[in-house]
Formats: sequence, C-alpha cells, structure tokens
Amino acid sequence: MRQIRLGMVGGGQGAFIGAVHRIAARLDGQFALVAGALSADPARAAASAADLGLDRSYASWAEMATAEAARSDGVEAVAVVTPNHLHAGPAVAFLKAGIHVICDKPLAATLAQADEIAAATAASRAMFFLTHNYPGAPMVREARAMVDAGALGRLRLVEVEYVQDWLARPVASKQADWRTDPARAGAGALGDIGTHAWNLVRFVSGLAPQALSAEVTSFVPGRRVDDNAAAQIRFKGGAKGRLWASQVAVGHENGLRLRLYGDEGGLDWAQEEPNKLWFTRFGEPKRLLTRGGAGTGPAAAGRVPAGHPEGYLEGFATIYADIAAAIRKGNRDGCPVAGIEEGLEGMRFVAACLASSAADGKWVALD
Repeated sequence: MRQIRLGMVGGGQGAFIGAVHRIAARLDGQFALVAGALSADPARAAASAADLGLDRSYASWAEMATAEAARSDGVEAVAVVTPNHLHAGPAVAFLKAGIHVICDKPLAATLAQADEIAAATAASRAMFFLTHNYPGAPMVREARAMVDAGALGRLRLVEVEYVQDWLARPVASKQADWRTDPARAGAGALGDIGTHAWNLVRFVSGLAPQALSAEVTSFVPGRRVDDNAAAQIRFKGGAKGRLWASQVAVGHENGLRLRLYGDEGGLDWAQEEPNKLWFTRFGEPKRLLTRGGAGTGPAAAGRVPAGHPEGYLEGFATIYADIAAAIRKGNRDGCPVAGIEEGLEGMRFVAACLASSAADGKWVALD
C-alpha cells in the first residue's frame, strides 16, 4: 500500500511532541515524512530537516503550504506540532490548500483562534484531525464498547483525574517555558492535560455535558497560568462528574485515571497501567480485564502478543492508523479520532472553567 505523504510544521531540534508524532506516523508504515517547516528559525529548520534526512525544508509554514500544494508529489497531510498559539495559522493555510491537517491538542490558545480553524475546516475539502491520543489505547476502546453495550447500566457518576508534579516548582526549560506562558499556551494545566481528561470522559461515557462549576488556581508564586483545576460537572440525563487536572500534585508522574459508575456496574482505567481495565458488576467480585483476556473486541487490538505492554507511543500510532484509514477512504465516517467539534468542545470546557472560577465557582452552562 502506498504511503501517505506527510509534512510537519514545528517539531524541530529540542522539541518533544514532534518526535512522538513522527514515531507514531511511521510505526505502522502508513505515512512517509517528506517535507517540513520544522522551526520558526530558518537555520534551525534546515538543521532539523538535515537531522531527519528531509530534502524539502521550508523556512516558514506559509511557504510550505504554497509550495506543497503546487507539487504533483506534494504532501497529502500535515502534522501541526507547534505551541498552541501557532496552531491556527498553519492549520488554516493547509486546509485552504486542500491538505489534511493533523493537529496536536488542544485546538488553539484561544477560542477566537479555534473558531478560525473551524471556519477553515468547514470551507475545505480536506479533513481535520486532533490528536487526543489516549482514546487510542485498546482498553479505553474496550471501556467505551462496554458502556455502549450497557454493561454498566445507566451511568450515574464519572470521575477523571490527570495529575502530574513536574511544575510543582518554577521550572526553566523549552517545554515549561511555553506551557507557562499565557500568550503561547492560553491556559495552563487546563489546556495541557485538562483537555485530555475532558476528551477521555466524552469518548468513553458518551454523556452530553450540561454545566460545570470550577475552581482554577495558580499555586506556584509568579506563575501566570493555572497549575491546578477542579470541576464539578452536570450531564444531561442526571449523571454527575468530577474532573481534577494538576501539574503540582507531588508524587504523581502522569496519573490519568478514569472511573465510571452506573446502576449495574463500574469501570476503572489508569494510563500508567494502560493494558488493564477493572470491571465490577454490582454484588460480584471485581474482575481484571486485560488486552489478551477480554475476547475479540477492541481490547484484543494491538501490535504485540498478549502480556507484552502497549502504551503511549502505540496508542498514538493507533490514532495515526485511524487517520490513514480516513484519508484513504476520503471521509471521516466512523473515524474515532477527535475532530474539529471535539476540539471546539475542549476549548469551551477550558473557557467555562475559567469563567466559573472567576465568578467564585458559579455554574456555567456547557450546552
């Protein structure tokens, strides 16, 4: 099968998420990276391209979009892996050029930027994909299938937390600097990991949000973005939820955990043990479901034999495989990867949390 020609904006020397995208894109052999505008600094962009063996290196994403759209062998999709405030410009340019966009989360730094991307998506023949990667984990997809099948009965409670400690003190690094700059990141923990937690809730539960009440805090002195956020959530139909996102929770490395409780049973999944899913029917012993032992459903999906762990990079690769399938098919029908609507919803979630917190926890509508 011919590989899909992929370009990249951002992700040059010293970047973290660009390397993750490149690994994910090539893991199943579906994409070939052929061009990039890997840095806003032309010299670094050229050096980064040389490191990767790329012949087509551009000094800017605008130049790249124009040149690649004019080539018969131009890129068919582009991964945008820049800081949040630089998502809208390249995404809009490539969508206008008819080139599919694979954008790292969150959608943008501001709702205004997010709306620009949404308008460009609506007007383009190309497709937009947002890489919330945790729904690529087989046991997350198994959880979703179980909820859809009614294994938990009517959902009552949803608990999600994404807690880290790497910003518990002032940190100076390339990653920390832009993530704690409101001009580049927008929100702090809310945008960086809170949107992941929110997306996970929506993907697995299918519950439609109604309103939330939040308290958003910056604990580290001098920090200009939030580093801790807690929200209570009301869902349509009566279910209740709580979400906690923190980057100052000492002792936690990457503690993303989702728990769902219905009137018939409960589920518990944690990212740090992604191949395990705990399931309990009311009145019965707790059961551990594993990727190899859960039958032939979503949990059975994977690249290595049962008992060999699949994790972060493989989940990301599954997202890229889903994107490849949609591109080959020519539409997003049935594609489980987040798109523009999920991206806008994540931005509205962040905005609602900030508005609620500013009003001392006032309930803010989400529908």
